[in-house]
Formats: sequence, structure tokens, C-alpha cells
Amino acid sequence: MTTIAQTALGDLQGQQENGVTVFRGVGFAATPAGAHRFLPPQPVEPWAGLRDATRDGPIAPQSPSRLRAAMGDFACPMDEDCLSLTIWTPAPDRRARAVLVWLHGGAWQSGAGSLPWYDGAQLARTGDIVVVGVNYRLGALGYLHHPAIGVPNPGSLDQTTALAWVRDHISGFGGDPNRVTLAGQSAGASSIGRLMIDPQARKLFHAAILQSGSFGRPPLTIADATATAEDYLRLLELDPDAAGTPAALRAMPVARLLQAQGALARARARFGETNPPFMPILEQPMSRAELIAAIAKAANAMPVITGATREEVHAFYAGDPAMASPDPAQIAARFAAFGADPARYRARRPAGSAMDLLADLASDHTFLWPSMELAEALATSGSPVHAYQFDWSPQGSPFRACHCIELPFMFGTLPAWDAPMLAGGDPAVMQALSARMLGAWTRFVRDRTPEGDGLLWPKYDLNRRPTLHFDEVIGISGDPAGMEARR
Repeated sequence: MTTIAQTALGDLQGQQENGVTVFRGVGFAATPAGAHRFLPPQPVEPWAGLRDATRDGPIAPQSPSRLRAAMGDFACPMDEDCLSLTIWTPAPDRRARAVLVWLHGGAWQSGAGSLPWYDGAQLARTGDIVVVGVNYRLGALGYLHHPAIGVPNPGSLDQTTALAWVRDHISGFGGDPNRVTLAGQSAGASSIGRLMIDPQARKLFHAAILQSGSFGRPPLTIADATATAEDYLRLLELDPDAAGTPAALRAMPVARLLQAQGALARARARFGETNPPFMPILEQPMSRAELIAAIAKAANAMPVITGATREEVHAFYAGDPAMASPDPAQIAARFAAFGADPARYRARRPAGSAMDLLADLASDHTFLWPSMELAEALATSGSPVHAYQFDWSPQGSPFRACHCIELPFMFGTLPAWDAPMLAGGDPAVMQALSARMLGAWTRFVRDRTPEGDGLLWPKYDLNRRPTLHFDEVIGISGDPAGMEARR
């Protein structure tokens, strides 16, 4: 079987792995370093001859993930020249298979589409689809915003450029550019929401899967992002108003940029909050409700899966010493900030610790409820949408059914994860659950419905609000987020 893909730019040499052909380190844009730092991605130049695509490219420069206590850690070579794809395909032929493009999470600060965690071989082989992982710019390099320095959201422009590359070249890898599903988790899912309301990006994909989108975080305004940038520049001992600052910032070593990014995150940290210092901005200020309405309108009948895990924020809090014995005044302030009644959360989890209740509160408002609000808005606007909640966790785990826990199940990559959030789980149960979830995702990518192989998963509607729960027993409940009571 051939391992060579032919594109309009040149030919690529991949390799056979786990029953599929993999192409690694496939550049979709030129290096964004030096004079191109903070600017839009530039086109890749064509090449002559056969280019090697058997090794991963470097990942975007980043500090260790803040969720490594739950997820485990990874170590990969890093470099600004990081704009690359990993492509898994049953064969680089002309079969025109459906395509899944994956945008990783990590709060726009960490992660990579080329990590073994997100290996697309199982999805590609099981579903007979093409899977594409994207590496895009992160942190200040991807989302620093200051009018004198660069353009808004270069990391988001990377994502759009990757989608355009898929449109133009994926047919050489056995994919169909007219059947592209854009999927992502956490920052990746939130990125999809922003790409949907961008007319240029919206036409590059035809279905979407949004896992644990953090739509409860207030969208960042230009004014807020500019103030953050100025604080960051001062940490780098640069004057935001000086004429030479842009050039000095482009010449700054990456290690120094990361050091200042960490210092900024620590300086801006607030009790119980999970907001990153750098994230995409919206040029038009929007409330959460306005953003969700805009996404639903832009979807324009696009098929969508959306959902969250049951206890998202336990991933952030369970490993944080500051949350072990929080001050009662801080607890009261957090509940007041959300306008929530602590007694309601205590009734829901009578034996829960203060950390449990705070995590439940933040999970609802940051992830769970906004995901279901998005399902409501999509269903109202006419998009076929399927809603889910991932409930499984190892018995007794302090992380519970936390943020990111569904990822190894969805990708079928459980052996690649040395993750505390999975510790103590029954391997047989985990493999069976993974097979069901992976099958649903590939059917949606290929057939535009996750139902099949005995799995019943009706479309979301405003009467029953059916939501599929992934657990040892998989089944449907109606309105688990209490949307009717909050209308």
C-alpha cells in the first residue's frame, strides 16, 4: 500500500502505523517567528521531490499544563516554527472519505494536536475517515493583542489557515473537502464557536463537535486584551508606548516570553477562577447569551454535537492546595458572584467538601449550562444537534468526571494516558465505553448522525431535551441541566 500523498504543493512520504497511514509534521503555513511573530500566518512554499512526513513537528512554545495533576504530563520539542498538521488516513487514495479536524484544548496556553493523547489512528481505522490534528500558536505568541504590535488572534488565524489547507489538499490523503467536521475540546471547542461566527472560517467546515466549550467565561474585549498586553509588556521591561517596543518584542527569546507569561498568570490569579491571561478577543463586545445566539445563527442548519463532563472543574480544583480548606468568606463571595444559593448545591451533594461545592458551582456556570444553552439555541435555530454529558469516573477519584476525562475514550487512546484522573478505573469497562463513544463520533463525522450499532441518541428538542449520558450504563435523560427551570 502506498504511503505517498500527492498535493498541489508537492509530494509527502508518510508511514504505516496501527493499520493506517500517518503523515506527521505537515506544514500548513510558514514559520511565524522573527519578523512574522504576532502576524497572520504566511503561505507554505511549494517544494520539489519527495518531502519526509514521518516525524512530528515541534509543538507551540508553552509552559507545563495547569491540569497536569489530573491529566498527566507530556514532553515534546518546542519551537515557534510549529504550524503543522498530523494526518491519519486509511489510505492516501481518491476515496473521498469524511474528514475530522481536531483543535486541541489547553486554555489557549498548552497542548498540541500531534500529542499521542490525540492519536487519530483508531478513529480513522474504525470509521474509515481521515483525521487531522492541528498545531497552532498559543499564549502570548497566539493571542497577545495590542494595536501597535500585531493583528488580533493570530492563533485563530492559524486555525482558519489550517482549515483552508485541508480544503485545498486533503483530497490527496483520501479525504473529501466537502465533508469536514471541525471538533475540539475546551479552548478548541470555544475556538470553534468563534470560527463559526467568522464568515471566512465558517465556510471551511460542514459539521461541528464542541466538547466542554468554556462559553461561560466572559468573552474578552479589545480593551481588556489591550490592558493585559500592557501589563505583559511591563513584565518584559518594555514600554507599551515606545516606538521600539514591537521590534524588541519580536527579538525577545521565547523562554523570556514564557517566563513573563507565567508571571502574568500568577499576578492575575483570583480565588476559584480559571480564566487564562490570553485568549481570543471579540471585536464586538458580546455577553454570553449574545455569543451563544450568534453561534447558533451562524451555524445555519449545521449538524452539531455539544456537551460537557459532569464535574468539569474538579480537574482544576482537586489538585490545587488553595482549594483544600477555602476561607468561608471566599466561598460566600464565589456563590454571590454567580448569584447562586449555597444551600442548593449542598442539597445536591450532602457529603461534599467545600471544594466539591465550589467545583460544582463553577462547572455549571462555566461549562455545563452554557453547553446546554448552546444546544437550546441551535435547536431553536434549526440545526440538528445532539447533546451529551460524560459521567464516568473511577470510583473514589478526587477528580470525578472532570474536564478532559472523555478525551481518551473518544480517541480510543487509553494506553497513551498516564493520567491520575483515570487511576483505578476498570480496564474492561473503560475499553467498552471507549468503543461506544468512538463509534458515535465516527458515525457523526461520516453519516451526520451518532446513532447506530444499537445506540439510541435522539436529536435535542425543546420539549424533551434528550441528553445522552456516557457512563457504565449509557442512556438518555431529559433536561439534566435544568434548562426548563431556568428559562
